[in-house]
Amino acid sequence: MAKKILLVDDEKSIRKTLREILEFEKYEVQEATDGLDALANVKKTDFDVILLDIKMPKMDGMDTLERLQILVPDIPVIMISGHGTIETAVEAVREGAFDFISKPPDLNRLLITIRNAFDKSSLVTEAKVLKRKVARSKVQEMIGESEQIQQIKETIERVAPTDARVLITGANGTGKELVARWLHEKSHRQNKPIVEVNCAAIPGELIESELFGHEKGAFTSAHKQRIGKFEQANGGTIFLDEIGDMSLAAQAKVLRALQESQISRVGGDKSIKVDVRVVAATNKDLRKAIQGGKFREDLYHRLAVIIIDVPSLNERREDIPLLIQHFNKLICKEYGVPPKKFTKEAIELLQSVNWTGNIRELRNVIERLLILSDKTIAADNVQQNVLQHSVDVRQQFKYLLSEFDSAQDLHDLIDDHFARRNKAAS
Repeated sequence: MAKKILLVDDEKSIRKTLREILEFEKYEVQEATDGLDALANVKKTDFDVILLDIKMPKMDGMDTLERLQILVPDIPVIMISGHGTIETAVEAVREGAFDFISKPPDLNRLLITIRNAFDKSSLVTEAKVLKRKVARSKVQEMIGESEQIQQIKETIERVAPTDARVLITGANGTGKELVARWLHEKSHRQNKPIVEVNCAAIPGELIESELFGHEKGAFTSAHKQRIGKFEQANGGTIFLDEIGDMSLAAQAKVLRALQESQISRVGGDKSIKVDVRVVAATNKDLRKAIQGGKFREDLYHRLAVIIIDVPSLNERREDIPLLIQHFNKLICKEYGVPPKKFTKEAIELLQSVNWTGNIRELRNVIERLLILSDKTIAADNVQQNVLQHSVDVRQQFKYLLSEFDSAQDLHDLIDDHFARRNKAAS
């Protein structure tokens, strides 16, 4: 397959000459007349090398280079200019250019530089493929043979190859993120990024910038342009975790992005096309949130084309022995020690625990047992390091409640504490 070169220059005669030379060398060439045209081209086509003039109308080469470093950082850019100086060349390379060539270019040097740039591009591609393989190998297997888990696996197999939006529901620690990752891994977008956004962890005033990006000068601290999560996920999947905590203002912007497949950066007036598959997750009852005016019903129906409800660990206790075995091998491998043995009584005792923290809590408990126990983990170890620990926590909470007239008084005290801390921080 012929290598693709994007030739960016405002002078038609220069483009014609360079195109003839490059096509004679069996390269596939596309032309752009200025920086804006170049940016539009790279969003539609995958290039191997970009030849970029510096002096151009609308957007000069240096500004274009800055944006290319954000949009396609792995594509080598060779700067070409008839007004070249050592200072300009140094600045271009410092800003991320692969090399700098003065006009009129020496033909041999130009072709050698292009071949070297192709070598770099190939190495980057190989590295990305290897990185992708490693990333896939790190996607945790979905452990479980219960009916609920089998249904989830079947749903993923059916839904993943489509672009249908998916809403994943379930309590904290049940594995909603893992479901999202498998939806991406089994989709046709698997070679593109999956970008994760924890909506609960981003302050309401910043989430719009986080999702859609912002232009330089859009607000006081916007010292440079920023590409948002939707643009970063272009061609891939965006995973909106804890979407029930998103502000109504941000929900409206997300709804528009889903309806029109385009976004606008904060402080910008240009619409940007994005092609993303949206997967969302929440531990809240969004229907109740809709009734309470805290979540948009139209957004809910956009997101909930397919709903996957991940059961709590208490609802699939038959999977606990498999999960114990999995975490035993995984954690011992991390610590560089051989797996330990769990007695039948220890496993049965762990199956009887009320797992309010679900799989995340179970993993932490298994790690604690592996650290504090000898080669064999028996029921006594579970009793001492798990059940007794839970009793101690409950007793501490009961003591706290005894110091207040009601649980609401305790909640009010906690809210007051965080309010004063946030005020001090601001």
